[in-house]
Amino acid sequence: MQSFNLRSAGLALALFLTLLAWDASGLDMALAREVGGPEGFPLREHWLLTQVLHNDVKYLAWAFTLLLCAWVVWPVGPLARLPYARRVQLPVTALAASAVISMLKLASGTSCPWDLAEFGGVAHHLSHWTGWLAHDGGAGRCFPAGHATTGFAFVGGYFALRERLPVLAALWVGAAVAAGLALGVAQQLRGAHFMSHTLWTGWICWMVGWLSDPLFARTAPDLEVRS
Repeated sequence: MQSFNLRSAGLALALFLTLLAWDASGLDMALAREVGGPEGFPLREHWLLTQVLHNDVKYLAWAFTLLLCAWVVWPVGPLARLPYARRVQLPVTALAASAVISMLKLASGTSCPWDLAEFGGVAHHLSHWTGWLAHDGGAGRCFPAGHATTGFAFVGGYFALRERLPVLAALWVGAAVAAGLALGVAQQLRGAHFMSHTLWTGWICWMVGWLSDPLFARTAPDLEVRS
């Protein structure tokens, strides 16, 4: 367990430093200019990005979360091999990650790309990390990326599955990361977020899952329910 914690800490630190390097690279604005300009973002109201990859996917994620809650009591398939506490961990970490991202967004003065003057808005570009100290003149509440949590919120499920179901754990986290990135790219095409907003959301959701794992690890052996 200690070696796993060291590996997890090393991974979290490596990702953190990588994201800091991304922030310093200027790639956010460069990518935004590829899909937007002074007249705004042409794909902002595209039906696939707005209806399917924004509205419909959120409903799907909530439906899946409700299923995870039901499976705590009535586990199906391989989930029946998990201790009760680990089954609780699946929906709880997803909801906790979503809550953390929502609270960070509410307190942030960082605006979305489509609010920036360069793209037809009124805000001036600031580092998103200054968004809790200064306001950029726009609508704010755009960092980190909320919609990407539709996928990234589930990465914490990896820790619930890794001991009893390692193959499923790998597939689970892979699907969650892929979904989060895809939804983040969709929002970037609309001008709703910079890529860094999406990447930081993924890192924060991972940290929520990792840091909360010991709470469930301590109770899992004692609260196991035989199915």
